[in-house]
Amino acid sequence: MSSFRDRLQRAPLIAILRGITPEEAVSVGSALIETKFEIIEVPLNSPAPFASIEKLARTFGNAALIGAGTVLRVEDVDAVNNAGGRLIVMPHADEAIVRRAKDKDLACVPGFATPTEAFRVFAAGALKLFPAEGSSPAVLKSLRAVLPRDVPLIPVGGIDGRSFEGWLAAGATGFGIGSALYRPGTSADTLRERARDLFAALGQALRS
Repeated sequence: MSSFRDRLQRAPLIAILRGITPEEAVSVGSALIETKFEIIEVPLNSPAPFASIEKLARTFGNAALIGAGTVLRVEDVDAVNNAGGRLIVMPHADEAIVRRAKDKDLACVPGFATPTEAFRVFAAGALKLFPAEGSSPAVLKSLRAVLPRDVPLIPVGGIDGRSFEGWLAAGATGFGIGSALYRPGTSADTLRERARDLFAALGQALRS
């Protein structure tokens, strides 16, 4: 099975499906897989998130890394693992959650907003700069200069296709994409169109 880093390298966009329901999980997941997403996150403040994770993992677990976002409690790590999820994404730098995720052999991406938080948890393997709209590429560039070069840095929050070039130039490895890709009720056809547009914008930014 491909690792988080391998998948992020091939497809540097993470789908954040905040608000998804179990009833639409398979159709949404299918649209994402068709458009080359390889990492899919169901935030735990979505309706019945563990049911959605279970459906996505059972159906697409070989094609994509499926897991949870907005993980706030240690016990949620166990619930994600029991649902078949293999990824834990957090909005904050909670070392206890990182340890439990590693104990369960799950990929873990803690969030940070300050250098102190980043240095507390970079050993998790990847870091999420959140909220990106409250930060800047200049901040990321400064952090990239002092953090280990192999640690993926992933801006999340307010990211869309217009944001890619500046963040990539600052050292971003990939992006978490939320409302620019999916909002509750988004049809599979609309999702495919948005996904293709986002990957096209990413490709153009990478070539710049």
